[in-house]
Amino acid sequence: MSDAPVQPESVEAAAEPAVASACPITADFLPENMRKHVDPKAPVPLRMMAAKALVPLNPPDMLGALFMLMYDAEEKIRETAGKTASTLPDRIAASGFRDEGVQPIVLGWFLEVYVANDVYAEMLILNASTPDQAVAGVAAVCSQKLAELISQNQLRLLRHENIVRQLALNPVAEGALIDGVCDFAIRNGLDLPDVPQMQAAKVRLFGPQAATQPIATGPTADEIINEFGVGVIDADAPADAEKAQRLAEQEAKLEEAKKLTLTQQIAKMSVSERIKLASKGNKEVRTMLIRDANKLVALAVIRSPRITDGEVMAQAMNKGANEDVLRVVYSHREWTRKYPVRLALVKNPKVPAQVLMRFLNTLAEADVKSLAKDKNVAGAIQMMAKKMVQRKNEPKKG
Repeated sequence: MSDAPVQPESVEAAAEPAVASACPITADFLPENMRKHVDPKAPVPLRMMAAKALVPLNPPDMLGALFMLMYDAEEKIRETAGKTASTLPDRIAASGFRDEGVQPIVLGWFLEVYVANDVYAEMLILNASTPDQAVAGVAAVCSQKLAELISQNQLRLLRHENIVRQLALNPVAEGALIDGVCDFAIRNGLDLPDVPQMQAAKVRLFGPQAATQPIATGPTADEIINEFGVGVIDADAPADAEKAQRLAEQEAKLEEAKKLTLTQQIAKMSVSERIKLASKGNKEVRTMLIRDANKLVALAVIRSPRITDGEVMAQAMNKGANEDVLRVVYSHREWTRKYPVRLALVKNPKVPAQVLMRFLNTLAEADVKSLAKDKNVAGAIQMMAKKMVQRKNEPKKG
């Protein structure tokens, strides 16, 4: 989806079939026995069943299947899939649009389809997996209600500056809303000379002399990455021989003295640039930024598309973790499917009791017994674990 403003259009018009081409996603997300319904080599009737939403898929998987069928070689299938996608029943839309496990490109496409539907568009905008670029793509043409919703997501505003640009072009967005967005952006080091409202905000905040002066933001994310080589490859990412060599060179650059310099440079960065670095940088900088005093920076780290399972596990175990970061971890469906993550969260006293209880019921008997004796876990968890053990050991009534 382009970041340029798009013209308002009906839900049906936005879902017009794409020209048949290579689909940007694969069918790996679907149950193996369901992949035949999106397989280009499968009989047309099988694919048509999915295009009509007549196959037994859960809502998130149905969204992905319909998206894939928009790239089908058969025009009739593309047309049918587009019509189905634009007229989804609430049981599919309301569940699927909220699910963070849906692939981002799929969520972005559905946001374009449903930009005229405030109820469903709101679900998609609030879904953290919906791409920033997709939100920017509708920011200039959405309703006043949605413009206000977009303006409230401070992390998106600073992470993807084109959202601010597009909001400023929205003819129905209130002036006070745009002023508030621009003031916030300027205070956090985001300067967009091409946006008149941003320049007005500079004058409003810093006086007339600021109109012709750039904001002092310190080093940019790209400058840090280029200087220290912290955006090329993650330390725990799989590597072939060439990547291993690059990794070795990168590690050599980050010897102790240079790490200190990196820390000093990061400290000089504006909030907006630290957020960009959190999204672009490697594990080395994410480890530093996850401890940032500004929660938006820490959230940008845990929301980074490059975050690794090891880093997620570290936060699940971290009893001093930022509560907002922990909330992202224990609310993430894919991460909490992993048993070690659930176990670590149960042992973390900063996780709310209702969440702990939900995960406790999924643990193996041996771990429940261990928790019943563990004085380092929350008292409520220890007590609940003891009760579970007692119930397990009670003799069965004849």
